[in-house]
Amino acid sequence: MLPESLVPYFRIKDKELEFEWHGRRSEEVPTLVFLHEGLGSVAMWRDFPEQLATATDCGALVYSRAGYGDSDAAELPRPVKFMHVEALEFLPAVLDAFEIREAIVVGHSDGGSVALIHAGATRDRRLRGLILEAPHVFVEQPGIDSISAIATSYRSGNLRDRLAKYHNRNVDETFWGWNDIWLAREFRSWNIEEYLAGIEVPVLLIQGVNDEYGTLAQVRSIEKGCRTPVRSVLLKHCGHSPHVDQPVRTLAAMTSFIKTL
Repeated sequence: MLPESLVPYFRIKDKELEFEWHGRRSEEVPTLVFLHEGLGSVAMWRDFPEQLATATDCGALVYSRAGYGDSDAAELPRPVKFMHVEALEFLPAVLDAFEIREAIVVGHSDGGSVALIHAGATRDRRLRGLILEAPHVFVEQPGIDSISAIATSYRSGNLRDRLAKYHNRNVDETFWGWNDIWLAREFRSWNIEEYLAGIEVPVLLIQGVNDEYGTLAQVRSIEKGCRTPVRSVLLKHCGHSPHVDQPVRTLAAMTSFIKTL
């Protein structure tokens, strides 16, 4: 049992991971478990988890995966199935560590893919629902093009300085660990559509129409592959981060979905 004070780090598989907790404790209400994007961290969620916890009267656990934020570094290069490792090894251990009995997973981008793998492969009875922002289930050329372009910005623009505020001394390992695996030739065949049929909980899918890393083909694949209800919200004038680009509408959609579970 974690102490009532909740220290800012916890240990999973020999890794110290940073975290924040918002709202009520896990034994009292469902817990919103936030899984960040491929270059995300606890801090990059800003105050959105706290807002959602307040709006829904749920607890909220936000943590940085190994290799991100102030968490321990990850082993590089990342394997093609690095999201499977997070979904099948780390995430169950995180839920165990916090003794979470009912979880609603909120996953953004890579975090959404991790959530899909976990739900479809484990059929974890603790899951009440999935909230997915811009998840990927297969690799698309427009996404590869955007990831290639961001590497140029990292080398010659101010992206490195902006990311360093969130990843500190590990910023280079964080960026290249993510960028290199997504651009690796062997990653082009990465596909997790096989897990969709195993998902047994309702799904809320939020996608920006102007997402530079994924098209609406990702949305249609998830809608078609899941046997459970999928509610899709497509946001105009919105890119890859709905909770940043359209925070009011994203908060409202998530709150409404959670209250129906």
